[in-house]
Amino acid sequence: MKKSVVGSLFLSASILGCAQHPSAPAPASPPVKPPTSAEVLERSAPSDWRVLDPENTLYLELATGRVVLELAPAFAPAHVANIKALAREKYFDGLVILRVQENYVVQWGDPADPEKEPGKVRPIKTAKDALPGEFARAAEGVPFTKLADGDIYAPEAGHSAGFPAARDPAGGKAWVAHCYGALGVSRGNTADSGSGSGLYVVIGHAPRHLDRNITLAGRVVRGMELLTVLPRGTGALGFYEKPAQYVPVKAVRVAADVPAAQRTGVELLRTDTPTFAAFVEARRNRREEWFLDPVGHVELCNVPLPARPAAVR
Repeated sequence: MKKSVVGSLFLSASILGCAQHPSAPAPASPPVKPPTSAEVLERSAPSDWRVLDPENTLYLELATGRVVLELAPAFAPAHVANIKALAREKYFDGLVILRVQENYVVQWGDPADPEKEPGKVRPIKTAKDALPGEFARAAEGVPFTKLADGDIYAPEAGHSAGFPAARDPAGGKAWVAHCYGALGVSRGNTADSGSGSGLYVVIGHAPRHLDRNITLAGRVVRGMELLTVLPRGTGALGFYEKPAQYVPVKAVRVAADVPAAQRTGVELLRTDTPTFAAFVEARRNRREEWFLDPVGHVELCNVPLPARPAAVR
């Protein structure tokens, strides 16, 4: 009997002890580290990417290689159509890069001066020789992923169908922004003096002051390094002063007119996906170990639009 009572008392004490001293809580899981921009891209799904449309892709062929440009018919339909017409009549073949201005633009076209050398100017056959400027378009119906940090050049900045863009909701206008790699249409002093026969690419700090003053018809998606290493012009505004300085343009082609086996496969991250939103957030708050200050902000032209090689379809 004594052993039974002792055993019962010990059991009761054990139960009471358990009630009075609960087990320690499980250790908390370490916080999940937000991904870097590179990790966002690594984790992306195939559906987060889109392939270039060959009908709206342009190849600028130089002796050093190919520059791939995506055209923007949603923003500049008349100029895009005219640029493609110029390419298809082989207008650009054998023309030159005639201007390379440090931290600004690379420009190509006909070096002949129409006032001083009218007989040397290359004729335009099927395309139009002048068009009204397409500096902005109606904002209605334009897909737009708004950037959280705002913009000093426009009421809103963001991305539209893969292009850095801006818009004015009150004024009902949207336009492509002059970021690094933007493809612009050269013009004179009047808004209707451009056609696409002279083109330029931004190779320096984004000249956003040009927004809504020049038609932007696309952007470079591959081959920027071929343009940025060109010798700088020695004349005013970076123009080459002597014909020997000109860089020849071998050809400009619409990708759809190039045999599939000779096309350059590129796919671009869609700007209307949660993956792109995560990519932008990673650019706003830099999470790479090197950064001591994550910043917490990003400007429109400091969001690189990811592109990667893809199989030609």
